Amino acid sequence: MKWYSPLACLLAVAATFLFTQCNQQEKFLRVLVFSKTEGYRHASIEPGIEAIRNLGEKHGFTVEATEDAEVFSQENLKQFNVIIFLCTSGDVLNDAQQLEFQRWVQAGGGFVGIHSATDTEYDWPWYNELVGGYFAGHPPGVSEAVIERVDPEHISTRHLPEKWVRTDEWYNFKKLIPTTHKLLNLDEGSYEGGAMGKNHPIAWYHEFDGGRAWYTALGHTPETYSEPLFLEHAWGGIQYAAGSGAAVDYSRHTVAPPENRFGKVVLADNLNEPMELDFLPDGKVIFIERHGAIKVYDPILKRVKTIQQLEVSSTLEDGLLGLAVDPDFYSNHWLYLFYSDPDVAQQRVSRFTYTDGAVPPLSDEEVLLTIPTQRDECCHSAGSIQFGPERMLYIATGDNTNPFKSDGYAPIDGRPGRKPFDARRSAGNTNDLRGKVLRIRVTEEGSAEIPEGNLFPKDGSAGRPEIYAMGCRNPFRISIDPLNGALYWGDVGPDAGRPKAERGPAGHDEVNRAAKPGFFGWPLFVGDNKPYRKYDFALHASGEPFDPEHPVNLSSFNTGAENLPPAQPALIWYPYGESEEFPLMGKGGRTAMAGPVFYTGQYYENDNRYPSYFEGKLFIYEWMRGRIITVTLDEEGQIKRMERFMPSQDFSNPVDLEFNSRGELYLLEYGKAWNSQNEDARLVHLKYHSGNRPPIARIDCSEQYGRAPLTVNFSAAASADYDLDPIDFEWRIDGKSISRAEAASFTFRENGKHRARLVVKDATGQTGFATEEIWVGNDPPEIGFQLEGNRTFYWSGEPVPYQVTVRDTEDGELHQGIPSQAVALTMDYLEQGYDMATIAQGHQQRVFSSEGERLIEASNCLSCHQMDKESVGPSYRQVAERYKEDNPAVVKRLAGKIISGGSGVWGEKAMSAHPHLSQAQARKMAEYILGLDEAGSKESLP
Repeated sequence: MKWYSPLACLLAVAATFLFTQCNQQEKFLRVLVFSKTEGYRHASIEPGIEAIRNLGEKHGFTVEATEDAEVFSQENLKQFNVIIFLCTSGDVLNDAQQLEFQRWVQAGGGFVGIHSATDTEYDWPWYNELVGGYFAGHPPGVSEAVIERVDPEHISTRHLPEKWVRTDEWYNFKKLIPTTHKLLNLDEGSYEGGAMGKNHPIAWYHEFDGGRAWYTALGHTPETYSEPLFLEHAWGGIQYAAGSGAAVDYSRHTVAPPENRFGKVVLADNLNEPMELDFLPDGKVIFIERHGAIKVYDPILKRVKTIQQLEVSSTLEDGLLGLAVDPDFYSNHWLYLFYSDPDVAQQRVSRFTYTDGAVPPLSDEEVLLTIPTQRDECCHSAGSIQFGPERMLYIATGDNTNPFKSDGYAPIDGRPGRKPFDARRSAGNTNDLRGKVLRIRVTEEGSAEIPEGNLFPKDGSAGRPEIYAMGCRNPFRISIDPLNGALYWGDVGPDAGRPKAERGPAGHDEVNRAAKPGFFGWPLFVGDNKPYRKYDFALHASGEPFDPEHPVNLSSFNTGAENLPPAQPALIWYPYGESEEFPLMGKGGRTAMAGPVFYTGQYYENDNRYPSYFEGKLFIYEWMRGRIITVTLDEEGQIKRMERFMPSQDFSNPVDLEFNSRGELYLLEYGKAWNSQNEDARLVHLKYHSGNRPPIARIDCSEQYGRAPLTVNFSAAASADYDLDPIDFEWRIDGKSISRAEAASFTFRENGKHRARLVVKDATGQTGFATEEIWVGNDPPEIGFQLEGNRTFYWSGEPVPYQVTVRDTEDGELHQGIPSQAVALTMDYLEQGYDMATIAQGHQQRVFSSEGERLIEASNCLSCHQMDKESVGPSYRQVAERYKEDNPAVVKRLAGKIISGGSGVWGEKAMSAHPHLSQAQARKMAEYILGLDEAGSKESLP
């Protein structure tokens, strides 16, 4: 959406001025005041806007004011060099708008935050750094207090008295950024309700991420904006934020590239549980599927070929799980596979010779390592393999432990006969290869050897010498920094939805970093070394929490050392609910993955190589939550920043992410349903366009289904080109070209599903595509609804006469071919404060189920449950059938299960907890699911 205003249109010919700061520089100032609220709305917003406009008139600068977040695009923001968040609250920007605001600051923009600007965007860490802190509460009402001037030289405070007595609402803060420069401090002895002690900043400033930021907590009351001292304070903040007054410069290499420079190009779909991918020297993509298929995508022929079907055991979570191409493949043609032996309970890491065109292509298997396992109980196979520097091959193995009898907490059941239920025997065992990341060196001759620098000596005297990192649960995807050799992995965590005093913490997933070998906690600790308690499973008795500095493995199944190395905390950890430490990870189901670290110098220069903005950034991703995040680390390996990557894009359970030799990013999507082939299981190229971008194709069609002959009018008017190139159009119906105009019409005469495809091409030859499915064979019914009398309002308790008509070409009319029970009539009203787009369609349990359906679609539920088919869990219709006795007790019980998770009713597989859902939301979801058993018997108004 383009956003302009009358004043903005005058900027090219007017609105230049000279104002004076301490250095007497010329400055051209254009200010945007943004005051959108999604939480508390201050009565001071309107007086504040008027006051800033008056400042503009007084000092000769232009002011635009809006609450429309659509203004946050490069085209609009480039007009301004200062943006003021005036008493904003809540989540006011979506993902794409956040990225555009960040890019504007990186381009040199200046930010001013007033009052509740710190009560805004709590789930966006970058904004926390920009604004300098978050609101943490305030004492009731407004009161008089003493403000201490800390900086007498700054342009926004030099006019103030050393002790400034005034009346306002006094904020306490959390997550203060220590690098800001304090301007004003609040004397907590002068009022009641302060919670920060002597160091209580109330205004500050700093340079940040290429721009400047200034904040004042003053400004709650409307009267504030008529106070001369405050207005001069705010004017000084605006001048500081404006800096030199130069226009923002988007050409800086530190500016994040806009999302529209990245495209999701699907190379193959309908895959069957894809696992890992790698690249051959000729540019082909090789990838594997869990049931043993080895496939190659040819970028020239643009097609996928199955080159071999490996015999594997694919029971439980086993299968063909890991793939790596030898760093010297060009000369030795070696591939490495991690797979489950089809005959013996063990995992194999083997080297094969790959000869393109041979039958079979993979031959001469050389087993480098075997990992004994048990297959009587599920779970956790891991299986990721990857080469690091110096021909080091890293191998991830799961703890091979049943987690379902531990209530989502530590599986440490050491009773006789319970061996598969005790992860201390594997992940916590120095003499076992499971629950680890192993490291071996593959020599140039192809043999495996133990390198120096692993966790235990090469002679095996203290533990298995292959172990590099131990204490892992399910390290499903690993990555190695190609420059410094640091190891990263995502570890899928346990299922407890909440902490339990007698057992330990809630379940957390982890992203770990190991610059040196170590013990990473499982099953004694999780996250940042949150300890579990010793637990007697027979007596249900708790003991002391484990000590991360001195962890001890006293399992009766432990065959290694009792005293373990000190536990290392995770780099990133997060629960099912919102993470206080890492809010960008989102909420819902969890499956952490670690992807590559990008360095420009690793790849030769080309138009599609990722830009230097990503230099040194780690790419992590979340399978269940469908998001990719970049992580910037300092020299010590500590997190500096996390940012969403392609935040507007929907990813269908990303399962592997790799850069090829050209610095281009490729992705495997597992698909939404587990343990099955999925249409949305895909090989994807996340393509970066440094120059001209391909056009975007968009289709509007007059009909999508109807009776033959069906005439459909198509329009491509909504198609666009980001570079404003002229676009050529081509319409194809079922593969046949029918028109090259912007609009087309076609009459479908055959019943069935048809595909309309729009191809748009710009002047450089780049293309974009869009498709729509057209269903021919049955006309939709015509529905009529008539109200008698007044249509504007109604009297409480008085009947409202109405009449409903239904006419269907194939089935007849209501009561004449169409039975009344096939028609459901519902009503609802829009309560003040509700969103029209998401309001439920009523209050009767069976009919008005759209809210429950929406909540399910917005969650991760469809990854494990399908409507009619079993996946990881039962189908929704199976659940509805089991709980036919739909009553409040059943709804309450199911709602509780949705929130807390658990297992046992439908087998051992645990259902993810959803602690972020309210009881009311979980009840709506349960009611919707239970209502599926009553197809055709919906409640209805007469």
